[in-house]
Amino acid sequence: MTATTHNSNQKKTGGLLAIAAAALALGAAAPAKAQQSVEDFYKGKQMRFVIRSAGGGGYDLYSRLIASHIARHIPGQPTIVPQNMPGAGGIIAANYMGEIAPKDGTQLTMISQALAMDQALGLTPSFKADLRTFGWVGNLGDSNILSYTYYTSPTKTMDDAKKRETTIGATGAGSATTWLPVIYNTLLGTKFKLIQGYKSGADVKLAMERGEVEGYAANPWAALAAASPELVKNKQLYILTQVGIAREKDLPDVPLLSELATDQDSKDILTWISTAMAVGRPIGTTPGVPPERLAALRKAFLDTIKDPVFLAAAEKAGAEIKPIDGVTLQAMVDKVMSSPQSLKDKVKAVMPDRGEPN
Repeated sequence: MTATTHNSNQKKTGGLLAIAAAALALGAAAPAKAQQSVEDFYKGKQMRFVIRSAGGGGYDLYSRLIASHIARHIPGQPTIVPQNMPGAGGIIAANYMGEIAPKDGTQLTMISQALAMDQALGLTPSFKADLRTFGWVGNLGDSNILSYTYYTSPTKTMDDAKKRETTIGATGAGSATTWLPVIYNTLLGTKFKLIQGYKSGADVKLAMERGEVEGYAANPWAALAAASPELVKNKQLYILTQVGIAREKDLPDVPLLSELATDQDSKDILTWISTAMAVGRPIGTTPGVPPERLAALRKAFLDTIKDPVFLAAAEKAGAEIKPIDGVTLQAMVDKVMSSPQSLKDKVKAVMPDRGEPN
């Protein structure tokens, strides 16, 4: 081999080594670059938090609470503007997020508590967005749903409700306030009579105190304790059951709905409903958000719920914080949506006709 050939081979080898070293350096820098790209993307951005209801009420309160604090924990510290988008029991907002909103991580929302169950059962044809494709960021609370009567009612337990007709106030067709009593009647043999048409849960409670109705079937524990603490403090309610996967620590003697089942079929149905409702009021972003941005939003949520400023604001607002992280929440939604069709058919068979929500 000549000296010229030897030098040529050395140059080729050196060039290949340089290319390999550059590739390794780029690979080592990738995480830092990805993180920088998230910061660059959000820097100077104006995000939007879509609120599924009108102003006032629990969804508006919790949505504005998280929107006003999470931004400073997102890389690049964008601004977040809340926007109310009420209608159709939260379906308008969910459809907007799933089908219209930019799929880039600049849009957040909190969906209605029963929407995962609604979609899994196919109850509302106009509900088009696929919740399985959303990027779930976290949940501020998984408070159990309570069914209760006022202290003036002779109905103090579910057994009492099986023996006498008990009037229950409800907000309208399709809401949990209407279909939960129907399920109780069908599976547990209670004799609840629905009085529908109240505009809100607050109106139902006022009607209960005036003696127009005896109780209310679907009030989250955290919302009750925050909005009507005097009812709790003065022990003016008989709490008949709580819908969730574990008893509230403050209500250790109140039975879970699934514990009231009288046979295996009803237990399967009530357990599924309780699991679906435990998804709570999840906070999510649109489908198709790049993984590194979704990861940043999930981390921002976790940082927010540990932030003393946020916690002080939540306490001042009377908002109980019992968080669920985004990965766990995603798994919960997937579990509800992918339940066996045979089980979902059983549940759907006992649900009242929902129709299209107003």
